[in-house]
Amino acid sequence: MNNQSAFTREDVEINAEGTVLRGWLYLPQAGENKQKPAIVMAHGYAGLKEMYLEPYAEKFAANGFAVVLFDHRNFGDSEGTPRHEIDPWQQTEDYRHVITYASSRPEIDRDSIGIWGTSYSGGHVLVVGATDKRVKCVVSQVPTISGSKIALRRVNGEALTELLSSFAEDRLNRQRGESPVYYSVVAGGEFENSVYKSKDAVEFYTKGSEKFINKVTLRSIELSRGYEPGAFIANISPTPLLMLVAKNDFITPTDLSLAAYEQALEPKKLVLIPGGHFDPYTQYFDLSSSAALVWFQTHLLNR
Repeated sequence: MNNQSAFTREDVEINAEGTVLRGWLYLPQAGENKQKPAIVMAHGYAGLKEMYLEPYAEKFAANGFAVVLFDHRNFGDSEGTPRHEIDPWQQTEDYRHVITYASSRPEIDRDSIGIWGTSYSGGHVLVVGATDKRVKCVVSQVPTISGSKIALRRVNGEALTELLSSFAEDRLNRQRGESPVYYSVVAGGEFENSVYKSKDAVEFYTKGSEKFINKVTLRSIELSRGYEPGAFIANISPTPLLMLVAKNDFITPTDLSLAAYEQALEPKKLVLIPGGHFDPYTQYFDLSSSAALVWFQTHLLNR
């Protein structure tokens, strides 16, 4: 349990060039007059800041880091429409907006900003770390590496033909002014089709927060098929990269993450976590959070 008297938390609003992103700013109490290194973080696919991420932010803040934990646009407390639509490239751009916000805060050392991402946003931080050199340290947990390769493993044959046809029909209907088609994020929701069907995925999402709404646009699925954050990984260097990879990950496959890590240049570190995609947040939280904390301490506190 983190000592919550060691930090404060306030609600913040961030202007993402016209769209308001909302989140929490954690500020350490110790050394109040000294600018703090900062960590910008957000959740993965359809995740909210309330879903398992508060313990990470609290641990980082209790150890001297300012933290900005925010909801992606179209989700949670943030603005944006269509609701529950995930554009991965827009989400990477929003990471940049939040980095800009963090750098504008007088309590934060603008030259010591790191980023943390997990699952889908684990891919986002690879892109941002490679292309935005304001970032001085990257932690990528169970990351999405290749949307196209994951898509080929999940859907093929006649089902793929039907899916591609549904993308085209949805685009045509939306151009006519009709509402987006929605899927459930996990099985058991109000929509017949779902992105994830495994028992561990259902438990993770449905038990994560009462604020979670089990829906995502079909367009989100289409956009994910062309998202290739692993293509950026060699360009992150010389910014330090930590990758946390689950040994039995079938959501963001382990082999894709390990192959991508081999393409990364130094300085880099790989930590293998037992279990599957959702275990770093719960069963192995101490391992995943401590590895990230040490990496940030090494490369942000000691700059």
